[in-house]
Amino acid sequence: MAINTEALSSRYRAASVDLEGKRLLITNFLNTEQEKDLSEPPNCGGIGRIRHFRRSTSTNWPSNPLPIDPACKALSLPSTDTIRAQVFQYAACNWRCWYCYVPFDLLRANPDYSNWLSPASLIDRYLDQPDPPPIIDLTGGQPDLVPEWVPWMMAEIKGRGLERQIYLWSDDNLSNDYFWKFLSDADIDLVATYTNYGRVCCFKGFNAESFAFNTHAEPTLFDQQFHLMKRLLTLGIDLYAYATFTAPSAVGVAEDMRRFVDHLQMLDENLPLRTVPLQIQKFTPVQQRLNQETYEALQNQQIAIEAWIQELESRYSSDQRACNIANIPLYEGRYR
Repeated sequence: MAINTEALSSRYRAASVDLEGKRLLITNFLNTEQEKDLSEPPNCGGIGRIRHFRRSTSTNWPSNPLPIDPACKALSLPSTDTIRAQVFQYAACNWRCWYCYVPFDLLRANPDYSNWLSPASLIDRYLDQPDPPPIIDLTGGQPDLVPEWVPWMMAEIKGRGLERQIYLWSDDNLSNDYFWKFLSDADIDLVATYTNYGRVCCFKGFNAESFAFNTHAEPTLFDQQFHLMKRLLTLGIDLYAYATFTAPSAVGVAEDMRRFVDHLQMLDENLPLRTVPLQIQKFTPVQQRLNQETYEALQNQQIAIEAWIQELESRYSSDQRACNIANIPLYEGRYR
């Protein structure tokens, strides 16, 4: 049975945000399944983790410059292939992607594995460590079930005079319109104009079938991702995209990938150049969800990535494809 995205979004938002106190539920990694996959022990009293973003990926898979290149550009740092980030993880998600590296117990606003924290508390804990990373990564889950989190963090960082020292990065699974439904015009303007901020939106598949297979959501919501991305693009945010290419079938992949890239270019002609395919890997929680169908999906992503590469090679020059992702212009929001 498909997830009722609207109902689950409303339920988890109600359970995970204290608007009056400006607090939200943040995952506590201590004694969780996810802790086993961390390269360093949890920090910030258990509610944070250090992530090492690496450009290199598997053989025959495109490299991943996010958020390395945008952060280095924003903070005037030298180019690098690895960068540290302080991760804070929102404790709920309205979808259940089978390949998610987060155990599902940590995605349901579970008070057993989370703490109520304010942006002020998060920044306090971030600063109370030796050599804080240059990036703060707001992830999940689906952080935009509480879209207030991003402007709250921005206001806190600015209030402490740290906006030029910290690059703020956040995820969005393009599942709801809460950004416009719950944020004030002033909040939206803050997000749109904040200098050292980047947002990455993840397309969960390249057609409706792969989307529904990956998320357990209604296949009709595949198209909604593009509508939401279009609205974000018009704001002029420094916007990027991820895409996951696991699919239950390899039939018609080349044609469907062509349509997917067409659709991205309809939003902005350069958006495919700002889109990074993510290779799905077998983290601890994923191992428990594997079956014949998901094993085949892992193989099918190899076919899909070949089709993706071919599409980009046919549409962009080698110089365009080699350009620093943070320097690729987006035209949709340039006249904001």
